[in-house]
Amino acid sequence: MVNCIVFLRYQINAALVTIRDLFKKYLKNLNYYKLLTGSVCVSAHLYVKRMCAFLHIFYVSVHAYLKVDATEQCPERILGNERRQTCPKKCQQDKDCGNKRQCLCDGQCVLSCVAPGRTCPWPLPPGKNFDLALLSPSPSFSALLEVCCKPGFTMRNELDTTIRRCQGDRQWSGDEPVCTGLAAEPVLVPEVSCSLPDDDDLLSVQGNATVGSTIQYQCAPGSVLIGNSENICHENQMWQYPHPICRRVVCPPPKEVERGHLVAAQRPEYEVGGTIYYLCKNNFLLDGPNQVTCLPNGTWSAEPACRVRCPVPAQRSRVIVGGVKRWPYDLTDGVVAHGENVKFFCKHPEKLCSFTATEVCVDGQLKQPSCYLDPTWLQFKLFPHRLVSEINPCDPADLQ
Repeated sequence: MVNCIVFLRYQINAALVTIRDLFKKYLKNLNYYKLLTGSVCVSAHLYVKRMCAFLHIFYVSVHAYLKVDATEQCPERILGNERRQTCPKKCQQDKDCGNKRQCLCDGQCVLSCVAPGRTCPWPLPPGKNFDLALLSPSPSFSALLEVCCKPGFTMRNELDTTIRRCQGDRQWSGDEPVCTGLAAEPVLVPEVSCSLPDDDDLLSVQGNATVGSTIQYQCAPGSVLIGNSENICHENQMWQYPHPICRRVVCPPPKEVERGHLVAAQRPEYEVGGTIYYLCKNNFLLDGPNQVTCLPNGTWSAEPACRVRCPVPAQRSRVIVGGVKRWPYDLTDGVVAHGENVKFFCKHPEKLCSFTATEVCVDGQLKQPSCYLDPTWLQFKLFPHRLVSEINPCDPADLQ
């Protein structure tokens, strides 16, 4: 019985080889020498493609069937290209394995205790002359990996595609793929170029460094370029200018403001774009913005000042502040803010009428206009209706 099985295997194998060789010769005569499986048949006629697929399935299925003594318990795992692997513990069912392992078919190792969650190396390093594609959702046990030669290249078995399987030893089945050119590869002449500057977080380069090309340099925000912004690579592989550098820009601590405070954490230096705030002491007015910013040139934007309020130099005559006619003692503390306009009443030198003259409070200084004369105490007490601020205003024609 054993001799019969051996003889039957021999005869079927011989027949398969003969069929395969004849089919291969037929395709070669049709200039479709790359054949049999997967994308090998992409250049063949649709009819030839179908014949390729049928022959491959028939060939693999019969070989799997013949290997009864090694694979009768898990024939679906036999792909015909398993590499030599380290086999885990043999088993018949899951209870023969540990808690995290299952009794699964593992290629030539047949039923073995395998951890299905373990993965094979992925992604793999880019291959020379071939592309890799993971056909399964993840590179876990039994996952399939497609290896496809690039156009113009083929494997040693004259195929341009093969399938590898993730084995229980966390290795991909089959030999490492080698795709060789169908014709002599063109000799690649390396481009002659100049060396680029060392990696720098602040300096970036745009352009090609080959001979005759021009590159541009650019600094990151918050830094300034020291050197040329463009460079040319000469035939001697030397740049026309030395590579520039990018220097980080910082601002020194801001100045203190008289009669005010800095609202910021004290630092030895501040980065570009950093801001600080100022506040004035009581009874002082902030003149300018309440914040300053560190500029790209390493200086601060316009700094404010804290200005002094001005006492109104009038006692017995009303003045106009903010559009309102008021007695000086009705003003808060008898003062006005820096920059405030104050209108004083002056008497016409010839007529019994008044006109106004305007003065501005400048950092604590508010002068009387030259035409203003403060009434006496007797005038203020005995004739209040005759005070200069209370009489009728002059006609515009009287002021010509």
